[in-house]
Amino acid sequence: MKCLLVEDDAALADELAKALKEGDWLVEVVGAGQEADFLVRTEVYDALILDVGLPDGDGTRWLGAWRDDGIDLPVLILTARERWADKAAGFTAGADDYVTKPFEAAEVLFRLRAILRRTHGHAHPVIKVGELGLDTHTQHVTLAGRPVSLTAQETRLLSYLMHAAPRVVSRSELAEHVYDRDHEPDSNVIDVQVSRLRRKLGAWRIATLRGQGYRLLAEAPDGV
Repeated sequence: MKCLLVEDDAALADELAKALKEGDWLVEVVGAGQEADFLVRTEVYDALILDVGLPDGDGTRWLGAWRDDGIDLPVLILTARERWADKAAGFTAGADDYVTKPFEAAEVLFRLRAILRRTHGHAHPVIKVGELGLDTHTQHVTLAGRPVSLTAQETRLLSYLMHAAPRVVSRSELAEHVYDRDHEPDSNVIDVQVSRLRRKLGAWRIATLRGQGYRLLAEAPDGV
């Protein structure tokens, strides 16, 4: 999953970005609303972490403009302001959740994962597709209750498919959400990683729909 972090405190941004990367997120960091505005309008993200106190305007002002323009990605606000009126302003602008500074990086991760799950219609922290399970807190994958050993990139790809299931996910969507935009996969990388997942999970679990993309299946098709 890919996240944009908008935070002008460089030390805090570095600390939080490190925690997010350790939590298996792809992270891009900017320090001003104008930079964030350009990116959310031109790039694709699964979530946005937004500081309120930005050097070029209140974060809630930027958020309100994005919501007015139909940009609906999940947003977690960071702020040092503790008054309820300030929190209400954030929610009114379109925030999905709120964390008050100082905070533990782990709390941000928990809240971000919860926002993402809810966005995809999952209430429980363990997402299940048939016998396949994904603990969204630990990123551990199980099949019929047994752990499955996956690489970090395989986990990111499978996680996206599981969050999206049973929807069909195109190759271009996977490229945008699962891979760093500075290291976009060549035409063969996604096929190779899908093939590896099929060997580890069962070939039928990831169906290819010609000209459309991939779909994660909960049950084996008839005849398999």
